[in-house]
Amino acid sequence: MNQAMPAIPVCPQCTMENIYPDADHHVCADCGHEWPMAATTQAEDNAEAVVKDANGKVLANGDAVVLIKDLKVKGSSITLKMGTRVKSIRLTGGDHEVDCKMDAGSFMLKACFLKKA
Repeated sequence: MNQAMPAIPVCPQCTMENIYPDADHHVCADCGHEWPMAATTQAEDNAEAVVKDANGKVLANGDAVVLIKDLKVKGSSITLKMGTRVKSIRLTGGDHEVDCKMDAGSFMLKACFLKKA
């Protein structure tokens, strides 16, 4: 039975990873800062990745975007042309953050090649 290891928190004061548990608190061995474990898990649960376009504007599900450069699609002869408008994007995890549908098909795109329309 494989279980995922919980992520090691970093110290909010000195940003070091030399952390150990002490009862219901985390303690940083480098600077001595202590903070409750419950606050860490709650902050991790509430944290959502913010996806920004090429101009730094925050993208959301359902936004319309425009391609800022020609993109060749790997494994095919299709090229997505600069200036193509894409409606109703969906944000996902990973390095290709944007899922969208175009006339040429469905694609996963990196947000750095898009700008909010």
